[in-house]
Amino acid sequence: MDSTVAVALLSCAGTVIGSMFGVVAANNKTLYRIEQLEKKVEKHNNLVERMIEAEDKLKSHQHQINEIKERIEVL
Repeated sequence: MDSTVAVALLSCAGTVIGSMFGVVAANNKTLYRIEQLEKKVEKHNNLVERMIEAEDKLKSHQHQINEIKERIEVL
């Protein structure tokens, strides 16, 4: 085997292996970022659910206040 061919094959193998490691590293970083974004979205969704509950309670309390005001006016 000619030394030029051997060098070319080793260079090709090195390039393929290096590229694979680069892709794997980038993929791991992307997966980590996606996980972090999912955590933030989950916190946001919990906040939205709590706000919906708070708004419902507020409407209920406002209705009760209005009923009490009407009773006071009747008296």
